[in-house]
Amino acid sequence: MRADAVGNGDVDYGALGSLLLIADGEASESRWRKAARLAGCRISAVVPLAEAERRVAEHVAADAFLLGVEKDGPALAGALEAVAAAADERGCDALIAAPAAMLDVIAAPLGRPRVHYLIDAPLEERALALALSVRPPKPMLNDVGKGQATARLQQLSEEVGRIASILAALSEDEAAAAAVAGIESAEAGGDDRIDAAQIRAIIRARRLRDHFFKSELFADPAWDMLLDLMAARLEKQRVAVSSLCIAAAVPPTTALRWIKALCDQALFVRVADPEDGRRVFIELSDSSAAAMRNYLRAAQRVSALLV
Repeated sequence: MRADAVGNGDVDYGALGSLLLIADGEASESRWRKAARLAGCRISAVVPLAEAERRVAEHVAADAFLLGVEKDGPALAGALEAVAAAADERGCDALIAAPAAMLDVIAAPLGRPRVHYLIDAPLEERALALALSVRPPKPMLNDVGKGQATARLQQLSEEVGRIASILAALSEDEAAAAAVAGIESAEAGGDDRIDAAQIRAIIRARRLRDHFFKSELFADPAWDMLLDLMAARLEKQRVAVSSLCIAAAVPPTTALRWIKALCDQALFVRVADPEDGRRVFIELSDSSAAAMRNYLRAAQRVSALLV
């Protein structure tokens, strides 16, 4: 792989958007080059993973930073931090692409506002992500693809905000939450009415729907993850990002967007893995856990069947 690949015949110098690519091999580089051509961007330099920490700091002209990895390695942690820090400092996006098997070892920058993940992403998804990262919106153009993507992100933001508001209301007023179901609030710290087995049964019942209907019909990643994290909290278990993505029952890239949005709303909390700086665990915030307890207790009074 070339350490600094510019002017190699497939670079369009009239293209919009200059990209710095950090790649761990020819396969990663090739995927991003194809996506850049499709998006009308140009890759101005390609940097090996081992040189990322030094070279990213030197490259000041990039409109976006790309990190493509196919396997774990000793230089990965430094490269992740380098692209995330550069994106924060310069106010541009950093796109990290990797296979699903690497979710846990690339999760450290997950909460950074300018970092976006593409997991097992096809060419078209990478190209769209590039276009959204390097091109400012142009109201005079009717770009259907970008419009749909922006609308989906706006919908996600609104949905997370709605969930946050509901859970905040439940958490801030336990007595009122209990009154909805006609019961008194449980004693502080008491979890005798809600246990992990009950929540796991709810999760199994939700997945059972997929055997009778198309799974996308009921996609509700935020609630699936809230249930999974509540069960893990009661079991005193830590939940890795990859495990939570599986619980979300949506593609990993979509799940990561939801995790980031729910962390931004303080419903989830990121906890660093003390044994591996690249990994993070996800937990419910204390207020979210209190709200989930209140909801589950109240809902049980309405019906024994919770799905």
